[in-house]
Amino acid sequence: MTAAALVVLQVVAPIFAIIFAGYLAASRSFIDAAGFRGLNSFAFSLAAPALLFASGTAGYQGGGGAALAFFLGVAILYVVTLFGARRFGLPLATSGAVALDVTFGNTVMMGIPIIVAGFGQAGLSVLLAILALHSVLLLGTATVVAEIAQNQKAAPLKLLGATITGVARNPVVMAVLAALVWNALALPVPGVARTTLQMLGAAAPPVALFCLGGSLNGFDARAGWRQTGITVALKLTALPAIVWIITHLMGLAPLEVAVAVTTAALPTGANAFLLARRYASGADTSGAAVLISTVLSIVTLSVLLAIYAGAR
Repeated sequence: MTAAALVVLQVVAPIFAIIFAGYLAASRSFIDAAGFRGLNSFAFSLAAPALLFASGTAGYQGGGGAALAFFLGVAILYVVTLFGARRFGLPLATSGAVALDVTFGNTVMMGIPIIVAGFGQAGLSVLLAILALHSVLLLGTATVVAEIAQNQKAAPLKLLGATITGVARNPVVMAVLAALVWNALALPVPGVARTTLQMLGAAAPPVALFCLGGSLNGFDARAGWRQTGITVALKLTALPAIVWIITHLMGLAPLEVAVAVTTAALPTGANAFLLARRYASGADTSGAAVLISTVLSIVTLSVLLAIYAGAR
């Protein structure tokens, strides 16, 4: 096994251990459906907002070019996937979930350790510029699409009002907006408050993965396998390819290219599954996309780390 593959495997193994623990808890009835709903609500309503606010007010600097290339690639693929899924007859809510699955990566639990291992602290500083906007833009956009889907039969003004109300009630989006306002006002975050937010936010990724494992109990992998396969292929190959093209058109430095492309190749993040489950649309296929893309990313990320081994 190559050094790059070993690094990826060391990061991926704990993720599968947590997913398996959730599956075991559900299959053995250690935790019932109500318990998993409570955990899902905790992750989405408390832990994830704390993580996003803490990250959004951390004051990251640098890596602007890589972040711009990354989000241009994300925007292109999100729009193409959303309208493509609609053209193939999927409902708007499901189309939005698929678009999020192909663009939202596991940038925290996998992205940070893999980028540090592959590109050191210089690479991490570039990644942090992407992290500052990653959840802000993607989860915010996905929430708006989900709210429109739930209220699309309403009159235009009622649709607008229902969408705004739904977004305003979304704790993830509110945490992101609060962080933006906090930064705009240049307000400090007291040390005790930041530590509390970081401790609470640290629970979000593992709890989301645990809930994902629980949702796999009784899941039929044969259902929706075509959609899942296309989703995974787009996430692991199309997105990094688009980002690579944009980074070269922009003439970015090798380190920025390496971090942007590697980040784009990360598997689907569990927060995409949390959002799909909250809106009861595409949760099964979203969960499958998280699981399968994480397995296959052992190969794709190992290849990228080997290719960009000298980009420091």
